Amino acid sequence: MKKISLLGATGSIGIQTLEVIRAHPEKFSIHALAFGKNVHKAMPLIKEFRPKLIVVQDEETKELVTKEVSETVVLSGSGGLIEASVADEVDVVVNAILGSVGLPATLKAIEAKKQVAIANKETLVTAGHLVMDAAKEHGVELLPVDSEHSAIYQSLNGENSRDINKLIITASGGSFRDKTREELEGVTVEDALNHPNWSMGAKITVDSATMMNKGLEVIEAHWLFNVPYDQIHVILHRESVIHSMVEYVDSSVIAQLGTPDMKVPIQYALTFPERSEVPAARHLNLEEIATLHFEKMDMERFPCLRMAFEAGRQGGSMPTVLNAANEEAVQLFLEGKISFLDIERHIEEALAEHTRIHNPDLSTILSIDEETRKRVRFHLN
Repeated sequence: MKKISLLGATGSIGIQTLEVIRAHPEKFSIHALAFGKNVHKAMPLIKEFRPKLIVVQDEETKELVTKEVSETVVLSGSGGLIEASVADEVDVVVNAILGSVGLPATLKAIEAKKQVAIANKETLVTAGHLVMDAAKEHGVELLPVDSEHSAIYQSLNGENSRDINKLIITASGGSFRDKTREELEGVTVEDALNHPNWSMGAKITVDSATMMNKGLEVIEAHWLFNVPYDQIHVILHRESVIHSMVEYVDSSVIAQLGTPDMKVPIQYALTFPERSEVPAARHLNLEEIATLHFEKMDMERFPCLRMAFEAGRQGGSMPTVLNAANEEAVQLFLEGKISFLDIERHIEEALAEHTRIHNPDLSTILSIDEETRKRVRFHLN
């Protein structure tokens, strides 16, 4: 039985991870649950899965939880996340925390030689060089949870990575895929959160609408699979049936297909190298679907994707700035303080104002992250 530390238990990926664990009690158990401040949502999960360790965002939340579960160890902050990630009992760390806050815990989990199932794009985007160097040094293989990277990972199974010609990442197009730039003026938060294919958290759904989600995935794929940016392509695929593809030097293309259900890649990461039945998963019926559509990605229509490619190619600290500015701008949009199109403007300004640092260490990355967020908030005033 695999013992799991789940970081980000009350988010969309966290909840679906728990659905997988709930369906396979013979395979998995929870050692640690980490969440932010949503005590109301977390308490039923704590009572059901009975973790040995609970980690929350701050001391105030820690006091609330401790009153409810006095017999369980409750920790807070980054130190708590690290403790949950390196505990001797833990076999797998699932990093489903939103944002770059999960980076130090991921690095420590790798140093402790834990299997890491990574659903947190920001960890690789902000510090891909540090994470992959650590993984190589400690002999740890990162198992991707994102449907696109899981698809690439599966399409690479049994193949020689030297034979890759290009990675093809598919994009649904998000909530506004049929709108022109002019039609995006005045769209609401509710409009942005109405994704046509996937059920995801608010932040990632907005990222899907701006196409920054795909941009972050491009940078993540660069690090996970050691493929140059010129060999990573993004295409619009409305049905979200082909989750991504790998083209090889002999022109063969291997793809992973399935219905849009995040529990499938989550479970694959947890059971790897084995497979098991996924709870309530719909099987793919190609006769029913009949037709799949593909379109060239328009970088002018989706400038966030263009900026992600540019920041990735520049490397160093630029992806850290890209990610931090995006996180802060999306939060401002969700709070109703800026418009949808202002998101990309804030990101572009942050990138233009930053002087690239070639090979930043962890403390520098965290400092740049904080500085960028403050700058975005400052420009609001």
